[in-house]
Amino acid sequence: MNPLEQRLKYKFRNALLLAEALTHPSLGHETQRHHFDNQRLEFLGDAVLQLIFTEHLFDQFPQLSEGYLTKIRARIVSRDGLRILADRLDLGRYLMMGRGEESNGGRDRSSTLSDAFEALIGAMYLDSDFVTVRRVVLTEARELLEDLEIDPDDNNPKGRLQEILQSISPVSPTYPIIHQSGPEHQKTFIAKIVWEGRELGRGEGRSKKEAETAAARNALTLALWKADNSADNSPITLNAPE
Repeated sequence: MNPLEQRLKYKFRNALLLAEALTHPSLGHETQRHHFDNQRLEFLGDAVLQLIFTEHLFDQFPQLSEGYLTKIRARIVSRDGLRILADRLDLGRYLMMGRGEESNGGRDRSSTLSDAFEALIGAMYLDSDFVTVRRVVLTEARELLEDLEIDPDDNNPKGRLQEILQSISPVSPTYPIIHQSGPEHQKTFIAKIVWEGRELGRGEGRSKKEAETAAARNALTLALWKADNSADNSPITLNAPE
């Protein structure tokens, strides 16, 4: 096994598939000779990765809407997302490419590395089967996926909450400010979220927007929309007057 196979814990039965996955198109262009390259395998690997992550996200996040699942998947299989996975394998060091491409930073270019990762997955799929490839991919992406499971979109909790609630009911949540204190230049606000007559969460911030965002994050943690509507589950988590 070569070092890349050892890192993947996978031995290629057809070594030519691995060589093809690691061959950048610049090699053939520079030598003016016919070389196979990784572009066709890249096309195949993209589809395999889409299916692997689609299946995983569908199972892991049953409460999320189709639209939000699509956004998360797009982040994982984006150029930046695949670059992270390629870097974990130190994939750039194994690529075969033209001297000009290499001298121009090709081994570290995000597009080159993400394409090579897709090609590697396409080659592995042809060399084995979907179950084997899924195991390897999910193992390599474990940390990335764990971060998503902790907070799939921490930068936009209001948007995430909106999509979840709209998948249940067309009613949108409101964010009334229930308390503010402090001098004009240093106010503190507390907002709550009301949806279908129920309070789902509260949050505090230095601006109304920050308080609303904190309230949405609190609501996502509590997930009270899953509770019995007849129960009194108001999340009074902040000591603030109404």
